[in-house]
Order: sequence, then structure tokens, then C-alpha cells
Amino acid sequence: MDEIRQQLSQFLKVKNYSVHTITNYQRDISRFLNFIDSQGFNFKQLATNQISQWIIFLRKLGLGNRSIQRNISSLKNFYQYMFKNGFLSSNPFEGVVSPKINDSLPKALSPEDVNKLLSFEPKTIFDFRDKAFLELLYSSGLRVSEAISVNLSSFESDFTFVRVVGKGNKERMLPVGKYAKYAIQKWLDIREVSADKDVLFTNKFGKRITARAMQERLYNLSLRQGMSPVNPHMLRHSFATHLLESSGDLRSIQEMLGHSSLSTTQIYTKLNFQQLAKIYDNSHPHAKKEN
Repeated sequence: MDEIRQQLSQFLKVKNYSVHTITNYQRDISRFLNFIDSQGFNFKQLATNQISQWIIFLRKLGLGNRSIQRNISSLKNFYQYMFKNGFLSSNPFEGVVSPKINDSLPKALSPEDVNKLLSFEPKTIFDFRDKAFLELLYSSGLRVSEAISVNLSSFESDFTFVRVVGKGNKERMLPVGKYAKYAIQKWLDIREVSADKDVLFTNKFGKRITARAMQERLYNLSLRQGMSPVNPHMLRHSFATHLLESSGDLRSIQEMLGHSSLSTTQIYTKLNFQQLAKIYDNSHPHAKKEN
């Protein structure tokens, strides 16, 4: 098993993945290796029924179809790497079918809810940081991992644009709205300078804030604002949805979101049509349902 884990480290090194993706691979494959080790299964001679037992194990952990699909994909890729490099005679995951994922639409806030969420008055130093962080998420449609990685040197033209590195180490330049610029400046005016002066969003120890910490801060803030729980990705979805409703420019939104494929961005057209259908049902005389 030590040899397998060494090959896992090498596999992750040769893959040009984002830090987030590598973390997922590391967790998924390590959990699998722990499972087969506890069951006495042979990594190099894995049977189909043993893979089924592993999937049942994931289901018992409470993982949904999307997470299980990602786990299967991680193992397929790792086994394929081992097969191509001569460590295995076959890939037992080759014929494994992933569970179907329902085509659920991402949750987006209404413009009114975004205003309600971000209308809080900062009372502590880190309230100012949180406001700057959330305004930037919504202003530029960032992933939470991208936002926590932003440095002062990431900005150009007096905080008018921010440079971020997304999935696959792809860099893109994004506009920054006036509310975000103002909130960032207020945070810079009040924060204590950290050891690394270039880091924008820091914790009480002067270190870069973590995604988990910001998720928890946003969760608690949304409850204080009298709302249902909000997570950072909902602000990214809201950015895309509101921009599409205003402009209809799907290609530009694809560029700003950092999607490699337009088909990924097209889910927001479904959100848009959903909103149009709701307006139609509530407004058109011949669309109103009978009481």
C-alpha cells in the first residue's frame, strides 16, 4: 500500500489541476485506499463486487450522486494512470457506471436578497473584511477559492480590474464594481498589516483567510440578516443570473466565469427562462391559473 500511495503523490504532481481539484483527488483516493485496506481488498486485483461495496460505503457516509460521481471519476483516472505506467494489467473502473445526476439548477438570490445580505453595517474589523470579500464575490463572479487567493498585486487600474487564476491555472481579468472597490478600500484602511503585505483577505493571525472560514462567516451573516443560509457559490450564481437578465450576453458571461465550455454557462439560460416563465404565469391574463 505504501507503493500505491507513493504513486498517488506522483500522479497528483503530473496533473495540471487547480489546488482545489488536487485536494479533492487526494481526499477521494486516500479514502478509497483506506477502505480497501480495511476490507483486505487487493488494489491490483479489485473485483467488480468490491467496487460496489465501496460505492455503498460512500452512500452510507451520506454522499450524494454528484459526490459519488466525482469519487468514481477520481479513481478511474488514477487507475488509468497506473495502467498506462505498467503497474496494472487492466483498469477495473473502466466499465463502472456513475449514478445519474439530476439536472438541478443552481440557487441564485434575487437582486433584493443580495442587497439585503450586503446591507449590513460593519461593526468589527473583520466585518469590514467580510463585506469587501462578499462584494468582490458578487461584483466579479469569483469562485470562493479565487477570492481568497486575491492579492493587492492582483488589481490593476486603481482597483478597477482584478486578475484571478481559475481552474486549470487559467488566468482571466475581471472588472470590479464600485461597491466592491469602496468596500475593499474601507477594509484596507482599517485592517492590521500582515506579515505578507500583498495578501488581501487575512484572518486574525495575519494569514490568508480560508474558504471554510468565509463559508462559516457568510452562513452566520445570512442568518443575522433574517435570510435562509447563503453560501459563497450562491453569490457567483447570482452574479451570472443577474448579468444574463440584463445583457443576454452568454459568451461574455462564460469568459467572466472562467468556464472552458459554453455548455457549462448555458445552465444560466435555464435560470433565466425559469424567471421569464414565472413572470409570464403571474402577469399574462391567459396564463393565470384558476382558483
